[in-house]
Amino acid sequence: MPIFNKKTDNKAMELPTHIAIIMDGNGRWAKKRGLPRTAGHKVGAEAFRTIANYAKSIGLQYLTVYAFSTENWKRSEEEVNTIMELLEKYLRELIRDMDKNRVRFCFFGDLSRLSPTLRAEAAETVEKSKQYEGVQVNFCLNYGGRDEILRAARAFAAKCAAGEARPEDLTEEDFSKLLWSAGVPDPDLVIRPSGEERISNFLLWQSAYAEYYFTDTLWPDFGPRDLDLAIEAYNKRSRRFGGAK
Repeated sequence: MPIFNKKTDNKAMELPTHIAIIMDGNGRWAKKRGLPRTAGHKVGAEAFRTIANYAKSIGLQYLTVYAFSTENWKRSEEEVNTIMELLEKYLRELIRDMDKNRVRFCFFGDLSRLSPTLRAEAAETVEKSKQYEGVQVNFCLNYGGRDEILRAARAFAAKCAAGEARPEDLTEEDFSKLLWSAGVPDPDLVIRPSGEERISNFLLWQSAYAEYYFTDTLWPDFGPRDLDLAIEAYNKRSRRFGGAK
Protein backbone atom coordinates (compact mmCIF):
# COMPACT_ATOMS: atom_id res chain seq x y z
CA MET A 1 0.00 0.00 0.00
CA PRO A 2 1.40 3.45 -0.90
CA ILE A 3 2.68 5.39 2.10
CA PHE A 4 3.15 8.73 0.33
CA ASN A 5 1.39 11.28 2.51
CA LYS A 6 3.25 14.53 1.99
CA LYS A 7 1.26 17.68 1.42
CA THR A 8 1.29 20.72 -0.80
CA ASP A 9 -0.92 23.74 -0.17
CA ASN A 10 -2.32 21.81 2.81
CA LYS A 11 -3.55 19.01 0.55
CA ALA A 12 -2.24 15.48 0.36
CA MET A 13 -0.15 15.03 -2.76
CA GLU A 14 -1.06 12.39 -5.32
CA LEU A 15 1.74 9.98 -6.09
CA PRO A 16 2.08 9.28 -9.83
CA THR A 17 1.76 5.64 -10.81
CA HIS A 18 4.81 5.77 -13.08
CA ILE A 19 7.77 8.15 -12.97
CA ALA A 20 10.46 8.11 -15.65
CA ILE A 21 13.85 9.80 -15.29
CA ILE A 22 16.51 10.78 -17.81
CA MET A 23 19.64 10.38 -15.66
CA ASP A 24 21.69 13.22 -17.14
CA GLY A 25 24.61 15.32 -15.98
CA ASN A 26 27.19 12.81 -14.77
CA GLY A 27 29.93 14.13 -17.06
CA ARG A 28 29.30 17.78 -16.22
CA TRP A 29 29.21 16.95 -12.50
CA ALA A 30 32.68 15.42 -12.80
CA LYS A 31 34.04 18.25 -14.98
CA LYS A 32 32.96 20.87 -12.43
CA ARG A 33 35.13 19.05 -9.89
CA GLY A 34 38.10 18.50 -12.15
CA LEU A 35 37.42 14.76 -12.29
CA PRO A 36 37.22 12.39 -15.26
CA ARG A 37 33.73 11.76 -16.65
CA THR A 38 33.92 8.19 -15.39
CA ALA A 39 33.90 9.49 -11.81
CA GLY A 40 30.57 11.15 -12.48
CA HIS A 41 29.07 7.87 -13.64
CA LYS A 42 30.15 6.17 -10.44
CA VAL A 43 28.48 8.80 -8.27
CA GLY A 44 25.47 8.78 -10.59
CA ALA A 45 25.09 5.03 -10.02
CA GLU A 46 24.83 5.65 -6.27
CA ALA A 47 22.27 8.39 -6.91
CA PHE A 48 20.19 5.86 -8.80
CA ARG A 49 20.42 3.39 -5.93
CA THR A 50 19.21 6.07 -3.50
CA ILE A 51 16.28 7.11 -5.71
CA ALA A 52 15.22 3.50 -6.39
CA ASN A 53 15.13 2.76 -2.65
CA TYR A 54 13.25 5.98 -1.96
CA ALA A 55 10.73 5.22 -4.71
CA LYS A 56 10.03 1.91 -3.04
CA SER A 57 9.68 3.49 0.39
CA ILE A 58 7.03 6.00 -0.75
CA GLY A 59 4.99 3.38 -2.60
CA LEU A 60 5.74 4.23 -6.24
CA GLN A 61 4.58 1.45 -8.56
CA TYR A 62 6.84 2.02 -11.59
CA LEU A 63 10.18 3.79 -12.01
CA THR A 64 11.83 3.86 -15.44
CA VAL A 65 15.37 5.20 -15.88
CA TYR A 66 17.35 6.01 -19.01
CA ALA A 67 20.61 4.18 -18.27
CA PHE A 68 22.22 3.93 -21.73
CA SER A 69 20.84 5.08 -25.06
CA THR A 70 21.40 3.76 -28.58
CA GLU A 71 23.35 6.99 -29.20
CA ASN A 72 25.66 6.58 -26.19
CA TRP A 73 27.86 4.15 -28.13
CA LYS A 74 29.32 7.26 -29.80
CA ARG A 75 31.12 8.15 -26.56
CA SER A 76 34.73 7.22 -25.89
CA GLU A 77 35.58 3.55 -25.43
CA GLU A 78 36.80 4.27 -21.90
CA GLU A 79 33.53 5.92 -20.89
CA VAL A 80 31.37 3.19 -22.44
CA ASN A 81 33.44 0.48 -20.75
CA THR A 82 33.12 2.24 -17.40
CA ILE A 83 29.34 2.46 -17.73
CA MET A 84 29.11 -1.23 -18.62
CA GLU A 85 31.37 -2.22 -15.72
CA LEU A 86 29.21 -0.20 -13.34
CA LEU A 87 26.10 -1.91 -14.67
CA GLU A 88 27.65 -5.35 -14.16
CA LYS A 89 28.71 -4.42 -10.63
CA TYR A 90 25.26 -3.08 -9.80
CA LEU A 91 23.47 -6.15 -11.15
CA ARG A 92 25.76 -8.49 -9.21
CA GLU A 93 24.98 -6.59 -6.02
CA LEU A 94 21.32 -6.53 -6.92
CA ILE A 95 21.20 -10.30 -7.31
CA ARG A 96 23.09 -10.72 -4.04
CA ASP A 97 20.75 -8.44 -2.06
CA MET A 98 17.52 -9.28 -3.86
CA ASP A 99 15.73 -10.85 -0.91
CA LYS A 100 16.44 -7.77 1.17
CA ASN A 101 15.43 -5.13 -1.40
CA ARG A 102 12.52 -7.06 -2.96
CA VAL A 103 12.29 -4.87 -6.08
CA ARG A 104 11.12 -6.12 -9.49
CA PHE A 105 13.34 -5.33 -12.46
CA CYS A 106 12.75 -5.16 -16.19
CA PHE A 107 14.86 -4.02 -19.15
CA PHE A 108 13.73 -1.97 -22.15
CA GLY A 109 16.06 -2.04 -25.15
CA ASP A 110 18.12 -4.27 -27.38
CA LEU A 111 20.42 -6.20 -25.06
CA SER A 112 22.00 -8.21 -27.89
CA ARG A 113 24.88 -5.73 -28.23
CA LEU A 114 25.86 -6.10 -24.57
CA SER A 115 28.47 -8.53 -23.27
CA PRO A 116 27.33 -12.12 -22.59
CA THR A 117 28.03 -11.56 -18.88
CA LEU A 118 25.86 -8.45 -18.71
CA ARG A 119 23.05 -10.12 -20.67
CA ALA A 120 23.13 -13.13 -18.35
CA GLU A 121 23.05 -10.95 -15.24
CA ALA A 122 20.17 -8.91 -16.66
CA ALA A 123 18.20 -12.08 -17.41
CA GLU A 124 18.88 -13.46 -13.93
CA THR A 125 17.81 -10.17 -12.32
CA VAL A 126 14.50 -10.18 -14.20
CA GLU A 127 13.75 -13.84 -13.51
CA LYS A 128 14.61 -13.80 -9.81
CA SER A 129 12.75 -10.54 -9.12
CA LYS A 130 9.44 -11.64 -10.69
CA GLN A 131 8.22 -12.89 -7.31
CA TYR A 132 8.37 -9.49 -5.61
CA GLU A 133 5.57 -6.97 -5.26
CA GLY A 134 5.91 -3.23 -4.96
CA VAL A 135 7.95 -0.95 -7.18
CA GLN A 136 9.08 -2.18 -10.60
CA VAL A 137 12.24 -0.56 -11.90
CA ASN A 138 12.66 -0.52 -15.67
CA PHE A 139 16.18 -0.02 -17.02
CA CYS A 140 16.32 1.50 -20.50
CA LEU A 141 19.55 -0.06 -21.72
CA ASN A 142 20.76 0.31 -25.31
CA TYR A 143 17.38 1.95 -25.76
CA GLY A 144 16.09 4.54 -28.20
CA GLY A 145 12.49 5.67 -28.64
CA ARG A 146 12.67 5.77 -32.43
CA ASP A 147 14.36 2.37 -32.54
CA GLU A 148 11.62 0.96 -30.32
CA ILE A 149 8.86 2.31 -32.59
CA LEU A 150 10.60 1.02 -35.73
CA ARG A 151 10.93 -2.45 -34.21
CA ALA A 152 7.25 -2.45 -33.29
CA ALA A 153 6.26 -1.27 -36.79
CA ARG A 154 8.37 -4.00 -38.38
CA ALA A 155 6.86 -6.62 -36.08
CA PHE A 156 3.35 -5.57 -37.06
CA ALA A 157 4.29 -5.45 -40.75
CA ALA A 158 5.60 -9.01 -40.45
CA LYS A 159 2.27 -10.09 -38.96
CA CYS A 160 0.44 -8.49 -41.87
CA ALA A 161 2.75 -10.17 -44.40
CA ALA A 162 2.06 -13.51 -42.73
CA GLY A 163 -1.70 -12.94 -42.92
CA GLU A 164 -2.00 -12.73 -39.11
CA ALA A 165 -3.16 -9.09 -39.03
CA ARG A 166 -4.64 -6.35 -41.22
CA PRO A 167 -3.26 -2.77 -41.29
CA GLU A 168 -6.73 -1.25 -40.88
CA ASP A 169 -7.30 -3.17 -37.65
CA LEU A 170 -4.25 -1.79 -35.83
CA THR A 171 -5.12 0.13 -32.64
CA GLU A 172 -2.96 2.12 -30.22
CA GLU A 173 -3.43 -0.65 -27.66
CA ASP A 174 -2.25 -3.28 -30.13
CA PHE A 175 0.78 -1.20 -31.07
CA SER A 176 1.69 -0.63 -27.41
CA LYS A 177 1.84 -4.39 -26.92
CA LEU A 178 4.66 -4.55 -29.47
CA LEU A 179 6.88 -2.10 -27.55
CA TRP A 180 9.58 -2.93 -25.01
CA SER A 181 7.25 -1.49 -22.36
CA ALA A 182 4.34 -3.84 -23.10
CA GLY A 183 2.23 -4.30 -19.98
CA VAL A 184 3.63 -1.23 -18.20
CA PRO A 185 1.39 1.85 -17.87
CA ASP A 186 2.59 5.00 -19.60
CA PRO A 187 4.60 7.41 -17.43
CA ASP A 188 2.66 10.15 -15.68
CA LEU A 189 5.78 12.21 -14.98
CA VAL A 190 9.09 12.42 -16.85
CA ILE A 191 11.97 14.10 -15.01
CA ARG A 192 15.08 15.51 -16.68
CA PRO A 193 17.85 16.74 -14.37
CA SER A 194 20.95 18.69 -15.52
CA GLY A 195 19.35 21.81 -16.99
CA GLU A 196 18.73 20.36 -20.46
CA GLU A 197 15.17 20.68 -21.76
CA ARG A 198 14.77 17.98 -24.39
CA ILE A 199 13.52 14.40 -24.35
CA SER A 200 16.52 12.82 -26.10
CA ASN A 201 14.70 9.94 -27.79
CA PHE A 202 13.24 8.68 -24.49
CA LEU A 203 9.85 6.91 -24.35
CA LEU A 204 8.56 8.81 -27.38
CA TRP A 205 5.35 6.80 -27.74
CA GLN A 206 4.71 6.28 -24.05
CA SER A 207 5.16 9.89 -22.93
CA ALA A 208 2.53 11.39 -25.24
CA TYR A 209 0.56 12.71 -22.25
CA ALA A 210 3.25 12.72 -19.58
CA GLU A 211 4.00 15.81 -17.52
CA TYR A 212 7.60 16.97 -17.89
CA TYR A 213 9.71 18.38 -15.09
CA PHE A 214 13.11 19.95 -15.75
CA THR A 215 15.64 20.86 -13.06
CA ASP A 216 19.17 22.29 -13.11
CA THR A 217 20.30 19.73 -10.54
CA LEU A 218 22.85 17.36 -12.05
CA TRP A 219 21.98 13.68 -11.71
CA PRO A 220 24.71 12.78 -9.17
CA ASP A 221 23.26 15.46 -6.86
CA PHE A 222 19.64 14.39 -7.42
CA GLY A 223 18.16 13.00 -4.20
CA PRO A 224 14.84 12.28 -2.48
CA ARG A 225 14.17 15.98 -1.88
CA ASP A 226 14.50 16.65 -5.61
CA LEU A 227 12.07 13.84 -6.38
CA ASP A 228 9.63 15.31 -3.86
CA LEU A 229 9.85 18.70 -5.61
CA ALA A 230 9.10 17.06 -8.96
CA ILE A 231 6.07 15.27 -7.52
CA GLU A 232 4.91 18.52 -5.93
CA ALA A 233 5.13 20.27 -9.31
CA TYR A 234 3.24 17.38 -10.91
CA ASN A 235 0.43 17.86 -8.40
CA LYS A 236 0.05 21.47 -9.49
CA ARG A 237 -0.56 20.50 -13.14
CA SER A 238 -4.01 20.12 -14.67
CA ARG A 239 -4.10 16.81 -16.53
CA ARG A 240 -6.90 16.99 -19.11
CA PHE A 241 -5.62 14.54 -21.79
CA GLY A 242 -6.93 16.79 -24.54
CA GLY A 243 -10.31 17.43 -22.90
CA ALA A 244 -11.75 20.67 -21.54
CA LYS A 245 -11.12 21.64 -17.93
